[in-house]
Amino acid sequence: MKKNTVGKTRHVVAWMNKAEYEHVLEYLFSKEPALQKHALHRISAWKGRFGQSTPVAVDSTADLVRCQVLDSTGQLEANDLVLLYGMALVRFVNLITERQQKRVARPLRRLAGNINIPEWVVNLRHDLTHRRLPSLKWCRKGCGFVLDWLHQEYWSRQMGSQLTEDWNASSEEEDEEEFVKKQEEDLLRRQKEIEAHKKVRELLISYEREQFQTYEELAKQGGQRGMWPDASADLSWILTQIKHFATEARDILVDVLLQDGFLIPTAEQLESLDIDPSEDSVDMFAPCLPRVFLHFWLPCLKVLNSSIFINLILDKLFAELSNEPSSHRTYYIASWISEILLCNSKSELKAHKRLKISKERIFMNRLQFPWQNLISACVNAPCPATPFLLRQILSDMDQPLPHDAQQNLLQLCSIYTQGHHGNSSPGPSDPAQPVYTLQNLQERLKSNASQNRDTSSNHTPGSVQAPPTEELQEKLSAETVQERNFALRGSAWSVCTDKVPWKQYPLGKVPGQPEDPSCLMVECYSTFTVFDQQVELDQLPRHHGNRSVPLQSRASGSDGPLWTHSDLSKLKAGLKLF
Repeated sequence: MKKNTVGKTRHVVAWMNKAEYEHVLEYLFSKEPALQKHALHRISAWKGRFGQSTPVAVDSTADLVRCQVLDSTGQLEANDLVLLYGMALVRFVNLITERQQKRVARPLRRLAGNINIPEWVVNLRHDLTHRRLPSLKWCRKGCGFVLDWLHQEYWSRQMGSQLTEDWNASSEEEDEEEFVKKQEEDLLRRQKEIEAHKKVRELLISYEREQFQTYEELAKQGGQRGMWPDASADLSWILTQIKHFATEARDILVDVLLQDGFLIPTAEQLESLDIDPSEDSVDMFAPCLPRVFLHFWLPCLKVLNSSIFINLILDKLFAELSNEPSSHRTYYIASWISEILLCNSKSELKAHKRLKISKERIFMNRLQFPWQNLISACVNAPCPATPFLLRQILSDMDQPLPHDAQQNLLQLCSIYTQGHHGNSSPGPSDPAQPVYTLQNLQERLKSNASQNRDTSSNHTPGSVQAPPTEELQEKLSAETVQERNFALRGSAWSVCTDKVPWKQYPLGKVPGQPEDPSCLMVECYSTFTVFDQQVELDQLPRHHGNRSVPLQSRASGSDGPLWTHSDLSKLKAGLKLF
């Protein structure tokens, strides 16, 4: 590194000139796989010149773009792509943040925040490293964001002659004492959260103890279990404390409520309330809370029935549903979502039919829900009850979607979850019912066979009906056979008019075909070298804008040395094609 006469720092770079740099930059972010491959080959040459000093940003950009190129081929499975994207994203977060680490280890979220990398990218890296692998959708989203970040923070800065990775300059100047102080504040905040979590849990356990005692007294007195008495003095005090926490630690309160043993009952709790624990598996497609269990939690939920709390608990319920919980948790989470949506229903007749009396409602006044967000949350948390919940949302929107859009959305959800679409959906015998799955096809065939039997039974007594055959042979007219033979004239193929039970042969095999694959080889063939074939050199455009792009031969591996024309000629000379 040298300094010139005007005092500016000179940096040794791997590109020959600014034109080559602009050329690689444009191709890297062009979204065209062929152009991106060309840019990756140039970066491979840069690495040979940089050696061990390759900028982290260049290395990370190449890794992420290479993932996009492999993704565009369509030849890799989703799991393979997740692993590719995951390795590139983990390397990016680790390499970008490791320079900011000092004597005292700092959390990655804080280091990433100093350079404007959002927390969800660090969480994605955490899931890839320590937890269940995220979906391919999230990996692609993370790759796109990181590439945009690199384009803005590194590649664009090079155009302004800022040839250093200076995004961590401000972090290097941060005072060590300030960091220690903030670390202590974070520790204190976490301790307060733990204490609040413990207090909320103790309050809810006290609430449950009072309610179980009330239920036992009702059972002893032989009263109706649906007619719960008014809250006692002890229960009123507990509810006041819960309401207090709802204003100061609302998120913690909701998190505890959604744990097993509270809004999600355990098997022992259900038995104590004389509820059969197996009822949650009866109808997963239309979940419904047991009335006794709703009465059990109704006093608590009524003191928490603010619009903010109800919207928050809906978001948390859908978030829990997206984590693919057990069938028991899924049933009760979906049941609570359905109960809240039903309480907010515009149709008072529908609500009273379900809830019987207004005292059984969690809240009385209609709330404003973010309907589009609810639709997205519902679709992103697929389960057997998704079509049922989605139908409730769509039917209660202030500005409903078009009828066709609703039907299409419900049908797609039903296909994905293998559930039921609507109460009056066409049956398997209805010819209007689309065939989406193997089960649909089997039901359609059974229906057609049943209709054929009914038709044959309606024939006159004197007529003789031939028994149906299992083989469905294609009946071709003489004109059709002649037309197809004319189309195949000069070919080794011909139209088969024999009655062959094709269902006995796997796809790709014909009667009489031996197991040896060599039988598929033609008897007469010729060979020619690679140099004799006619190759269309249009995989890479020769002109882009007003600049000429030379075609260069590269090795398929971007990390290895470049192949010369002489090497490629030797390789081609030894290849022969049929």
